[in-house]
Amino acid sequence: MQKKQALSFVGMKQIKEFSKMKLKEKEVEVGYLYLTGANQYRAVLAMKGEFMIYAPGLEGNAPLNLTPTKMPFENQPFKKCQIVTFAKKDYQAFDFNGTEAIKHKLNELQLAEVTAQCNAKSAIATLLAE
Repeated sequence: MQKKQALSFVGMKQIKEFSKMKLKEKEVEVGYLYLTGANQYRAVLAMKGEFMIYAPGLEGNAPLNLTPTKMPFENQPFKKCQIVTFAKKDYQAFDFNGTEAIKHKLNELQLAEVTAQCNAKSAIATLLAE
C-alpha cells in the first residue's frame, strides 16, 4: 500500500512539473494569452525584432470567465521586454473557451480591450516604428 501511495505521489509531482514549462521564443505570438506558473495572465500585444510588449495581469488570478470585452488587465501597466525573457518564465496549460492549452488566441475585441486597459497603443506604435 505504501509503495502504491509513493508511486502515486511521484506521478502527481511529475505531472505538476510537466504542467509548468518554459516556452521557446518561436512559440510566443502576438494576440495570444498565456498563464504563468504564478497564475499571472499575460497577453502579447506586439513584437518586433527581439522585443515585445505585453499586458501582465495580477499574480494569483482565479481562472478566467471571459466575455469579449472583460479582460483581467484593467489598470495594469504594459511591459516591454525581450522575447527570450518572456519565454523563460514558467507557463502552464489553462482552460479558455472550453479548450486546454499553453496559449490561447484572443479575438479582435479582446485584444483591443487589453490594449485599452493597459494604455499600450502608443507604446505598440513606437515599437513597430523602431
